[in-house]
Amino acid sequence: MAHIQLPEGLPGIRGPMAFSPETAHPLNGLANALLRPDDPAGLSWGERELIATYVSSLNDCFFCQTIHGAVASHHLGDDDWSLIKAVKSDYQQTSISSKLKALLAIAASVQQGGKHVTAEQVEAARIEGATDKNIHDTVLIAAAFCMFNRYVDGLATWAPDAPDLYRYRAKRIVEGGYVSGDAYMPPAELTT
Repeated sequence: MAHIQLPEGLPGIRGPMAFSPETAHPLNGLANALLRPDDPAGLSWGERELIATYVSSLNDCFFCQTIHGAVASHHLGDDDWSLIKAVKSDYQQTSISSKLKALLAIAASVQQGGKHVTAEQVEAARIEGATDKNIHDTVLIAAAFCMFNRYVDGLATWAPDAPDLYRYRAKRIVEGGYVSGDAYMPPAELTT
């Protein structure tokens, strides 16, 4: 049960956003700016969502790691979520690029606290081909998701277990982005 009275049927961050539309709009704007790339030379949407997923898993935020994992899996062609699970378990042993591994190391340090990021981590990312923009975006995604995760879990929001619910929501996000007022309600067959 949530710590405050939230609209029923809206899991994770959707409930607090419906409760406070005046903050939902800028939060969704931030999510779109961070996760939906407008620079074809920058990090891909899948890579950005994977960073958000990884940080959310480090923060043990079930809703965020699952929904952003579903969006990442869509963009990375990971239909059974095996890559997402492997990244959360031990990204160093996965088939992702060395550059993304170096950026995930930076993201993990940000999750611990901004001052945990080292010059050596940044240099390692640069050696693997990361640009200053890639490093900037990684740090900002990781920092923002610490905030999002704490928002979701700090209010004790509801998070469904059914993977099909997250796949449904991920499809909606892929089609329309992160938008205020977007109803969550999935088809009835997904709720049984």
